[in-house]
Amino acid sequence: MRRTNHNLDDFALTLPITQAACRTAQQFANQQPTPEKAEQVRLNTLCVWVVNEYLEMMDIPTQLTECNSWNSIMRLCSDVADLELPGIGRLECRSVRLAQETCYIPPETWEERVAYVVVQIDESLQQAKLLGFVRNVATEELLLSQLQPLEDFIEYLAQLRQTPSRTLVNLSQWLVGIFDAGWQTVESLWNQPEIRPGYAFRNGETLVQNDPNKTQALTRRAKLIDLGIQIANQPVILIVEIRPKTDQQTGVRLQLHPTGNKIYLIPGVQLTVLDQSGTVFLEAQARSADNYLQLQFRGEPTEQFSVKVSLNDASVTQNFII
Repeated sequence: MRRTNHNLDDFALTLPITQAACRTAQQFANQQPTPEKAEQVRLNTLCVWVVNEYLEMMDIPTQLTECNSWNSIMRLCSDVADLELPGIGRLECRSVRLAQETCYIPPETWEERVAYVVVQIDESLQQAKLLGFVRNVATEELLLSQLQPLEDFIEYLAQLRQTPSRTLVNLSQWLVGIFDAGWQTVESLWNQPEIRPGYAFRNGETLVQNDPNKTQALTRRAKLIDLGIQIANQPVILIVEIRPKTDQQTGVRLQLHPTGNKIYLIPGVQLTVLDQSGTVFLEAQARSADNYLQLQFRGEPTEQFSVKVSLNDASVTQNFII
C-alpha cells in the first residue's frame, strides 16, 4: 500500500540546514566546471550532511569525510551522495525539491547501497525534511509514495549491523555483456584527465595491459576505489580482467593503478584476494616506485572470492562469484 505525499509529511522529520553545511556545500560547488554540476554537488552535499546529523542524533556512527561524496575527484566525475556507516555499508542520500513526486537515483548506485534516504531541500536552503527511505531501487525514478518512515529506517540499520549484506559481482554475466553497476570500461576512466594515471597512453591502454595472448573472449572492467583520507583524496583504479579457459575454468587478472596523473601508487597500498572462507589467497603490496599492482589466478564456475584494497586501517572489499 502506498502513501500519498500528504501522508509523507506526517512521517517526515524537519531539520535546520546549518551554516557549516552551507559553507561546505558552497565550497564543493565552487570546484565544479559548470553551473549545473555545481548545483548537483551543492544539493548532494547538503543531503549527506543532513542525514549525517540525523544519524549522529540517533547515536549511529558515521564516517562523513571518508565517503565518495567528500572526495573531490569522485564529486567531479560522478553523481555521488553517499554516506559510510561503519560495519553496515553505504547509504545513498538523495534530494528532491518541493512539489516533486519522484526522486532521481543514479543507476551506478543500485547495487552498492544498503538503503536510500530521500531529503526535501527548501528553496532557501535553510531547512530540510527527511521524507523516508527504501531498501532497494531498480529504476532511476523513485516514487516518493514508496518511501518507508524513518522509524523503520533505524530498525533496519540495527538489523544490518547484526547481519551485514554481501553483494556479489557476477563475473559470468560479464561474458554475455551484463555488467554490475559501478563497473566501467577502462577507456571511459582513462579518457578523464583528472583520473588517468601519469603513464597511461592516449588510447586508453597502458604498458601492463599489452598482452600478446589477448583473445576476443577477454572482458575487462574498471572501478574507482576510494580509501578516503588514507590516500590524500586520491582514489585508485581496480581493473578486473576475465578470460574463459578450455578446461571450464576462468582466468582472472587484477590490477590496481593510481589516479590523478600520478605515476606511482602510494607505498603500502595492498591488493589482496581472499577465498570464500576469508583466507588470504594472494596478496601484493606497493613499494616506493610501483606503477601498479597485479595478481592472477584461475577459478571454477560458481566459485566465490573477494578482492580487498587496503592502506593502514582503511579498506574496501569487493565480492565476486565466477
